[in-house]
Amino acid sequence: MTIASPRIYNLFPLLAGPFADWSPHLQRAAAMGFDWLYFNPVSYPGFSGSLYSVKDHYGFHPVLAPDGDEAAHEAFAKMLQTSTELGLSPMMDLVIGHTAIDCELITTHPDWFEWQDGDIVHPGALENGKWVAWGDLAQVNNRPGQDALWDYWDRLITHHQGLGVRGFRCDAAYQIPPELWRYLIERARQRDPDTLFVAETLGCPIEDVMTLAEAGFSHTFNSVKWWDFAEPWCLTQQARTRTHARTIGFAESHDTPRLAAELKHRGAVLMRYAFSAWFSSGVMMPMGLEAGLTAPLHVVTSRPEQWQPRLDMSDAIGQVNRLKGEWPILADEGRYEMLNAPKGQVWLQKMPDLHGPSALFCIAVDGGQVSPPELPGMREITPPGLTEASAPLQLFILNPPQSTGE
Repeated sequence: MTIASPRIYNLFPLLAGPFADWSPHLQRAAAMGFDWLYFNPVSYPGFSGSLYSVKDHYGFHPVLAPDGDEAAHEAFAKMLQTSTELGLSPMMDLVIGHTAIDCELITTHPDWFEWQDGDIVHPGALENGKWVAWGDLAQVNNRPGQDALWDYWDRLITHHQGLGVRGFRCDAAYQIPPELWRYLIERARQRDPDTLFVAETLGCPIEDVMTLAEAGFSHTFNSVKWWDFAEPWCLTQQARTRTHARTIGFAESHDTPRLAAELKHRGAVLMRYAFSAWFSSGVMMPMGLEAGLTAPLHVVTSRPEQWQPRLDMSDAIGQVNRLKGEWPILADEGRYEMLNAPKGQVWLQKMPDLHGPSALFCIAVDGGQVSPPELPGMREITPPGLTEASAPLQLFILNPPQSTGE
């Protein structure tokens, strides 16, 4: 694998609309320095209309295919080609843990699904301590020995690789047997050795993250978005996982509220994006953060008319991304050490495993003025877009790397 530090733009299909209308969004993502285009499921959905409730894996969502599947297939292939030509490697969402409850596979291959007392099993989640089943979904039984089912998933991956897809973001990857992932990843990389497999692992035990890394995943997603810069859990998790799998950080996702709605300050939004990008080896940004959108993305109801930019943070985000590409320490996992800082400030040092300069993040967590330390060999490289927006974050390079000795 040669892919170390993916910069991923998450184009949300229902907000972008028909494939033929994606070009302006692709061009903007490329101009911001992203090198991967990740899109959520585009397949034909079940009765709920949710992107993640797939009824037909080879059909297309009606919002994306207003002229029918045949025209959509051609437009989809053309979009993938355009994305690649712009330097954006296409990455699709791979959802193999469940299907729509009205998926035809339940009738043709009932043994591929989980059943209990004669009824299909619905996946779900704990909400306020109570199990809530998702009635529009059917739980797939991916256990070892399901050779025909495993071959079905492999053929689905093969199909999309043939269209030009170079990566797969694997939904709820920790809920799938690692033996299946190993089978699918090995076969996919026989066809294209640089195929990127990214595991969605939020909320799963660290031991599961390590198991997925051993199955062939090159990256998992981390939880830096929720770090308050005070509690130790974020740095503890990073220290445990960094030698097993690289991670991808994000400041918001299609499952979270919009930062522009939560923080209401351009500089604060840019600070969270920049920190998530530089903290991790990879970064992902959902469509609309750069435009200051406040309406959350929704897997059923989002529509193109909701693309109503309020701000333009594209230049500043591009500066963050390009800086990540210029400095190896910002594109690696690194080792972290918290330095003593004044009240209301955080000084976080990111050090390389081998040689080279380290980075120093100076953050005003109280939203005030950043007051960095004075250390030998210290040079500021904060992008001007962050400074102009009064973002409470300054970035320094320390050469040679400093150690507190504490």
